[in-house]
Amino acid sequence: MIEVSGLSKRYGTHLAVSDVSFSIQKGEVVGFLGPNGAGKSTIMNILTGYLSLTQGKVEIDGFDVMEYPEEAKKRIGYLPEIPPLYMDMKVSEYLAFIFDLKKVKFPKSAHINEVMKLVKIDHVSNRLIKNLSKGYRQRVGFAGALIGNPDVLILDEPTVGLDPKQIIEIRNLISRLGKNHTIILSSHILSEIQAVCKRVIIINKGQIIADDTPENLSERLSNDKSIVARIMCNEKDMLDSLTSIKGVKSVVSLGCKEPGSYDFLIEPQENCDVRRDVFERVSSRGKTLLSLSSNKISLEQVFLRLTEAGSYEEARKLLGFNDVKEEVCE
Repeated sequence: MIEVSGLSKRYGTHLAVSDVSFSIQKGEVVGFLGPNGAGKSTIMNILTGYLSLTQGKVEIDGFDVMEYPEEAKKRIGYLPEIPPLYMDMKVSEYLAFIFDLKKVKFPKSAHINEVMKLVKIDHVSNRLIKNLSKGYRQRVGFAGALIGNPDVLILDEPTVGLDPKQIIEIRNLISRLGKNHTIILSSHILSEIQAVCKRVIIINKGQIIADDTPENLSERLSNDKSIVARIMCNEKDMLDSLTSIKGVKSVVSLGCKEPGSYDFLIEPQENCDVRRDVFERVSSRGKTLLSLSSNKISLEQVFLRLTEAGSYEEARKLLGFNDVKEEVCE
């Protein structure tokens, strides 16, 4: 659906994006991460046709954004961080304007009503946009991006200004839309990315330094394969029992963290997954397993470690790649 090959963008003598390549298939929801000034906004603006590229090629559903800009743009819905709304228009008037601007062929009234219901702004359709809260304005911008039912949605900080309940609703909407749309989601809220994206692309200093699932990136960067089990039990008896599980290298009690229960740090032998065995052992002893969690690093820690690396090559080494010509995502 989206093919980017050798993309570079230069502003005068400044190289903002350098030889970036990636592809995104239909139905993928991909998180696009990077610190301020990394080049991610430049790439998103090139994908939407807002900026020209200096070198390389970008295709949307097979249409080159430079050679066939109108066909490519028909397939894109874009929500910038600050939606370009006309404050003196009513919500329904604004969406009708966007409908006409995009030259959509669907039945106008029915389509606009469907989109408004989807983002839950149908009850404010006759209100002036300037009288809406920031959260509702963000929803109006989201509705504008959905007009025309585009194949590709590019969302830049889509939950800015929303309250916690609205954030959850938008996350659920993105997850539903991801079943039939290709979505690129940029956000500084990494828990949001982890909640809805099965794949992340991390860019720093104009280059892609990682392209994989959050789980695989965490696995690559984490040297700690241990797990922590919270069990309602007798501390010494359970310590002995867990230590005898096949594939367990060591067990350390972390003490009582909750009345009647103890936390145990369990280190497995190399290439051993002992979670099922731990659960079965606890159950067979008639005890209660309250929680079982991994000590692998979070997406936030992955992001910080990679973007704080001194160079592209150092970031790749952190991920376990030694050949600088090797693709980041296998």
